[in-house]
Amino acid sequence: MKISKKFAILLIVPIMLLSGFSGAALVSHDQASSTPAVAQAAPAVSSPSLPASSAGSLSDLGATQNLFESIYTQVNPSVVNVHVVESAPQNSSFQGVPGNPFGFSQQQPTQQALGSGFVWDKQGDIVTNNHVVAGASQIEVAFSDGTSVPATVVGTDPNSDLAVIKVKVNASLLKPVTLADSSTVKVGEIDIAIGNPYGLAGTMTQGIVSAMGRSLPVKSQSGAPGPTYSIPDIIQTDAAINPGNSGGVLLDSNGHVIGVTAAIQSPVDANAGIGFAIPSNIVKTVVTSLVQTGQYQHPWIGISGTSLTYDLAQAMNLDPQQKGALIVDVASNGPAAKAGLRGSSQQATINGQQVPVGGDVITAINGKAVKSFEDLASILFNSTQAGQSITLTILRNGQTKSVSLTLGVLPKQLGG
Repeated sequence: MKISKKFAILLIVPIMLLSGFSGAALVSHDQASSTPAVAQAAPAVSSPSLPASSAGSLSDLGATQNLFESIYTQVNPSVVNVHVVESAPQNSSFQGVPGNPFGFSQQQPTQQALGSGFVWDKQGDIVTNNHVVAGASQIEVAFSDGTSVPATVVGTDPNSDLAVIKVKVNASLLKPVTLADSSTVKVGEIDIAIGNPYGLAGTMTQGIVSAMGRSLPVKSQSGAPGPTYSIPDIIQTDAAINPGNSGGVLLDSNGHVIGVTAAIQSPVDANAGIGFAIPSNIVKTVVTSLVQTGQYQHPWIGISGTSLTYDLAQAMNLDPQQKGALIVDVASNGPAAKAGLRGSSQQATINGQQVPVGGDVITAINGKAVKSFEDLASILFNSTQAGQSITLTILRNGQTKSVSLTLGVLPKQLGG
């Protein structure tokens, strides 16, 4: 049986899902009785001494446990619960109040949902995912000590799925996180997630960095079908991430933020060991701009394309080992079109499917090698800015050429 993969970008969870949790279901064994639990003394017995290797293992285990406890104590006060109220979509199936024969609502229907966030600075700026607060009419932030306050939106960037909201609270509650350099993160490193899955505040899970350099598609905010933009350099983790973790933190073993948890890939709406976090270097760049100006301008080259694979290279009579980013379409009047870049105007049959071929292949930007379309997106974000002039190295009909291009600003209708 073939199981289709479900890619869940929206980790925001409706409040109604939380109503299924009764207090009794969450009571621990020592809470079930009104009589305090009393530790019973064990009979005194002689025990053999542990082998040196076993003693060392226990010592390592204790040190690891102490590390996790220390990280939680340090970071959890910085992580918040984000509660939003938003108007129901216009195409909602809501049919009005029960018993109303005319089928209209006496008040505007609303939806409530939960996500996570974290303290950015001492001025009250809180970072979360854009999809957590998009469309919200009310936002409330709850701190780890139970303090709840309203929040307002400072700025949002749908194309990086990041947003900044602001609260007014006692300065003692504002404990900013520390960012790590996500470019130094390696596969296999321990990572730790703290957030509010299913509304369970202050939940900590642990795993490893499963992969680096993934891309995360962002849906158009205008409702257009299919992804229109991809966030580069995404961190993949197997730490448990569930609905409600959106906007929470992914930490390294120093308790520093390496990413913002944003999505999962799963056949169901729950953790399947494949989670994705927006890297801290992107967070730093975008959030700094959101705090200062309320927006972020993404550099735009004006193309769509794909990575040049072995089969595509063969179909274009190139060296099968050639790497690069194949241009499929060029946006009219965009930077690429003005620079004379060409899209794929021919078709080839690969594995029984018709695919576009023949376009320019970008192999470098300002001398930095481009081995895939993901490389192209990463270099553009990390090494360029809107309005900058760049030099592209391309392959056209098998010949190497240099093309100068001035980057534009990603239009809102394309990414949001």
